[in-house]
Amino acid sequence: LATFLASHRILLVAISSLLLLTLLFWHRDAAVGGGGILVLHPPPPPSNFPKLRPVSFELTEFGGVGDGLTLNTAAFEEAMRAVSKHGREGGAQLNIPPGNWLTAPFNLTSHLTLFLAQGAAILGVDDEKYWPLLPPLPSYGYGREHPGSRYGSLIHGQNLRDVVITGHNGTINGQGRAWWRKFRRKLLNHTRGPLLQIMWSRDIVVSNLTLRDSPFWTLHPYDCENVTIRDLTILAPVFEAPNTDGIDPDSCKDVVIEDCYISVGDDGIAIKSGWDQYGISYGKPSTNILIRNLVVRSMVSAGVSIGSEMSGGVSDVTVENLYVWSSRRAVRIKTAPGRGGYIRRVTYRNLTFDNVRVGIVIKTDYNEHPDSGFDPGAAPTIEGIEYAAVHGEGVRVPVRIHGCAEIPVRNVTFRDMSVGITYKKKHIFQCGFVEGRVIGSVFPAPCPNLDRYDEYGRLLTRSTVQNASDIDYDF
Repeated sequence: LATFLASHRILLVAISSLLLLTLLFWHRDAAVGGGGILVLHPPPPPSNFPKLRPVSFELTEFGGVGDGLTLNTAAFEEAMRAVSKHGREGGAQLNIPPGNWLTAPFNLTSHLTLFLAQGAAILGVDDEKYWPLLPPLPSYGYGREHPGSRYGSLIHGQNLRDVVITGHNGTINGQGRAWWRKFRRKLLNHTRGPLLQIMWSRDIVVSNLTLRDSPFWTLHPYDCENVTIRDLTILAPVFEAPNTDGIDPDSCKDVVIEDCYISVGDDGIAIKSGWDQYGISYGKPSTNILIRNLVVRSMVSAGVSIGSEMSGGVSDVTVENLYVWSSRRAVRIKTAPGRGGYIRRVTYRNLTFDNVRVGIVIKTDYNEHPDSGFDPGAAPTIEGIEYAAVHGEGVRVPVRIHGCAEIPVRNVTFRDMSVGITYKKKHIFQCGFVEGRVIGSVFPAPCPNLDRYDEYGRLLTRSTVQNASDIDYDF
């Protein structure tokens, strides 16, 4: 045997190696179902899996009653105090069981998971005497609807870290109808409050919830970093629910908004960064924002807007895989002289418009100002805007880019656009004071302000009329 092993050592090594490789490939196939690389560790949890905390509480432990009548403000406040004691060990989770949990506004704490079970609804009390007054946002200098103080949000947070608000599609309901009615009748002396506002915070996740009937803007991250918003349903009546924006990232950095359905009474999403001289002074841009995989309806405003309050600047925004239906406008940039700031490096990709009055809008005369202290010579810059893979049907005006002498729109690109129109007028691709290019096939025929390139990027014709204006608001 010794003689045999010595004389056949190379053959035995080859056989052993083959057996080892066979075993490794068998484990690989068992782990990943055939193909791919060897899996040595269990796969990570799905991206929407809530963060696990070492401690959990039930709202009922703090006296909460989910009958829709009992005011649970004290229970929420006591629960937040309990959660705050566990920050050093990884935080805690507060579970909201099925039921209707009426409450006045309350504040969140860091290292928190607020989890709403299926059938759980947090209801905002609709009497403004329960809502605290806060100073105006520093980048606005004005309550937004009234000078001076503003009402706080139903769920509020400041200077937080590591907050997750999620659930099994539980609901946060602002019960905004009373607020909307008082606003229309001019019975309020302060600006209405958002449903959910988180300020000066980072590492925030809001997911797997229904947010509805906010008194004012629905979800308002303000001067935050690393914000993830996904799998939300955001609802308000499409008429007679004024200023009920869906999601308004405001002076925020590193934001992802994805996989949401939004149907509200104003902009579905509005990216902001402060208002006129106050926003210029505050100087916090909104930057590095990804918006994708959304279905949006806005009968009053637009599906996705940038502005009009953008005085701190907006840059590096991507909007992709967006479906806008039965809306007044699809995607809009809005600003005005006096804003200052900039909007640059914005990419729209794979947009679908279905029964939309105006598809693409850039508007530079949105003249709404907080007070007379703004500088009318503070002209914003708009440059580096790209629209690619834009399709749809039932659109009255596919493109309306309204630059002006003070605010020309520069470096705009259109490629791969085909939008079925409902209005057979001559000027349905409208431009004013715009410079840019069309690459490849674009329908309807683009305005003469834009250079024409073929699908390979070769120049066909150079425009000589960039400052021509052909804006027709009659249709």
